[in-house]
Amino acid sequence: MSKCRKIAVLGSSLVGKSALTYQLMEKMFIKEYNPTIESTYRTTFTYNSQEYELVVTDTAGQDEFSIFPAQYLIDVHGYVLVYDILNKKSFEVISTLHDRLINITGNANVPLVLVGNKVDLDEFREVSFEDGKTLAAKWNVTFLETSAKNDDDAKKIFNALLREIERINGNVSRDGCVMC
Repeated sequence: MSKCRKIAVLGSSLVGKSALTYQLMEKMFIKEYNPTIESTYRTTFTYNSQEYELVVTDTAGQDEFSIFPAQYLIDVHGYVLVYDILNKKSFEVISTLHDRLINITGNANVPLVLVGNKVDLDEFREVSFEDGKTLAAKWNVTFLETSAKNDDDAKKIFNALLREIERINGNVSRDGCVMC
């Protein structure tokens, strides 16, 4: 029986949230940018010999002044927080989003993965690998740098998030995906 896990992908506009999500769902890279209002996708994913139904919400870009929408908190099992390694401001926004998430949930141990995207353009980097790694260590979460162009990287992100969800939540309900 598959486990259902709801996931929200958060970050500033233009960091590659949709490209990462689409890579996981369709195994292809989107070259052109179309602003996302909000899209929800379902896919079956296998992690650690367990089948999961992932319900992934690709959110509209947030900034530090955005109101944190309640639908990103209700029955969400984990989060992918994405910033663009080419944009220092997106890295700053991700800290604000994390702080809001912790304040609203009242839980400092929310399952999440911190992702620095666009490593294929490393020569234009504004955020160092060490900065991302240090922030992830401060939050006690998994950190990955990735390129949405690479299918394997999308899989690594969602594998890491499922590992975090299961580690933090332990024996979360094993019922099917009826509630998703």
